[in-house]
Amino acid sequence: MDNNIKIIPFGGVRENGKNMYAVEIEDQIFILDTGLKYPENELMGIDVVIPDWEYLREHKDKIVGVFLTHGHADSIGALPYFLMDFNVPVFGSEMTIALAKLAVKNHKEVKKFNDFHVVDASTAIDFNDVTVSFFQTTHTIPETLGVVLETKAGNIVYTGDFKFDQTAKKGYQTDLARLAEIGSQGVLALLSDSAGAGITGASAREQDIGDYIKETFKYQNGRIIVASVASNIMRVQQIINAAVAVGRKIVLSGKDIEQIIDTAMSLGKLHLPDDLFISRKEAEKLEPNQVVILETGKMGEPIKSLQQIANGDNPNLQLTSTDLVFVTTTPSYAQETEVQKTKDMIYRTGAEVKFISDDLNPSGHANQNDEQLMLNFMKPKFFIPIQGEYRLLDRHAELAEEVGIPKENIFLVNKGDVLTYKNGKFHVGEHIDVSNTMIDGTGVGDIGNIVLRDRRVLSEDGIFVVVATIDRKKKKIVARPQITSRGFVFVKTNRQLMQQSADLVEKIVQENLDQKEFDWSHLKQDVRDKLNRFLFDQTKRHPVILPVIMEINQHQKKIKNNVEKKEEKSAKSRSTKEHHRGRGKKRMAKEKK
Repeated sequence: MDNNIKIIPFGGVRENGKNMYAVEIEDQIFILDTGLKYPENELMGIDVVIPDWEYLREHKDKIVGVFLTHGHADSIGALPYFLMDFNVPVFGSEMTIALAKLAVKNHKEVKKFNDFHVVDASTAIDFNDVTVSFFQTTHTIPETLGVVLETKAGNIVYTGDFKFDQTAKKGYQTDLARLAEIGSQGVLALLSDSAGAGITGASAREQDIGDYIKETFKYQNGRIIVASVASNIMRVQQIINAAVAVGRKIVLSGKDIEQIIDTAMSLGKLHLPDDLFISRKEAEKLEPNQVVILETGKMGEPIKSLQQIANGDNPNLQLTSTDLVFVTTTPSYAQETEVQKTKDMIYRTGAEVKFISDDLNPSGHANQNDEQLMLNFMKPKFFIPIQGEYRLLDRHAELAEEVGIPKENIFLVNKGDVLTYKNGKFHVGEHIDVSNTMIDGTGVGDIGNIVLRDRRVLSEDGIFVVVATIDRKKKKIVARPQITSRGFVFVKTNRQLMQQSADLVEKIVQENLDQKEFDWSHLKQDVRDKLNRFLFDQTKRHPVILPVIMEINQHQKKIKNNVEKKEEKSAKSRSTKEHHRGRGKKRMAKEKK
């Protein structure tokens, strides 16, 4: 008998990052990863983006747990926010759980949460008719795991991030025998990483990447500022190895990298000599060719941090003409504009900049050959490419066809699509609304499309504030409208425009006051509409217009006048008493004489 199975992506499809997938089997929901993504250029001021899980709130009693594949932000970044809504157990490898605890600890709302469970490739957990097991894969962080949901209808396999690398060290190695075993059991559906589907050639082996970093360090005479993702433990280890080989000391820049390195060292995942890390003050006493600065930036994302350094906004680090900025991360395609802008900014300081991706392909994701190898290991009946933009999902689908998977059994899903298994087949049935939840500062989900639209308009055309004071009973304007502009025009050189705008507002307000039925909302909207048309005719711009209409309160005015009269009367009385008291003192003085 077939299980009632639904697969729902909440993120990670047709986009970079934000991996989160729900697999509903009968009356149980298994959550695979809870990731975030860094905002693209059009999300102005937004810190990070996480999935919207309103559907899960309506079915929270069915959720049995969260199963994490690895400790990068695209897999665990949204976990603290998820746990604010769902108090469910969290499963992952030792390293993954350590980093998940670190992420949760930094959010006061859930810092006391402690329902974490460490698993490994030999773990199997029974949830009624479903058994959850794991398999080890190769990625840029140790103890990365794939997840297997064993059902009566067959295995549902989620690879997480993976690649194949025969030179991978212990803790990073893929268990090929386990992959073959899972495939032989029968895979109903495979959800597989597509982030590297555009890589046609062979990916660089980690051993080669380590040698490349070491060579770069060896032939650089000045300081080296290395930009890396904080949670890329493998890359951090390669940087450490290179620094030790050439006799350089390392300065850690950023709170994230310090916490992650401390965590990795405590678990024995990083190896380094005791005296390798030094402070900034200690680095100032050394020659430039003895120093490496490891820069990760806020939340482990180094590109924005490099821009701050190049602009001179980092008080602790100024670039010089002898410095090398060495970027060892592989930015997403969505950040390509920011990357080119960052390169230009660094060159303007006189420093040299080098991207490892210019000479090697250091991706931690499977290339096309790796993806087809995984497909051949698993031999899935149905295939769902995930983790990547649409063009990558589409290319992965083509690769699947090349190894014999029928086109009708491959599904290019979107966020919120409900892939339902019935009568031996999957089909896309209903669709649930899954939007983005945006995090800005401490606000979670309080920034929507309207706010983003206003921010975009403000950034492009500025704001135009109009303040007018009226007496509604007398139907007249008490004070001439005052105009304030920010980011629209330079007021001092556009006095005539300000004058004409004030005249127009005065006319609009008076027209509304003269009407029999006065309506506040109509008045403000009338000001917005007519002033917007006038300003566009004059400047061809559409600023955000903010009308502020104030009304004199006659009752308060009378009270104020009465209070002023009482105070005046009281003051006269005190003055008279003081006068008589003064005359009395003079008489007493004369009598004493």
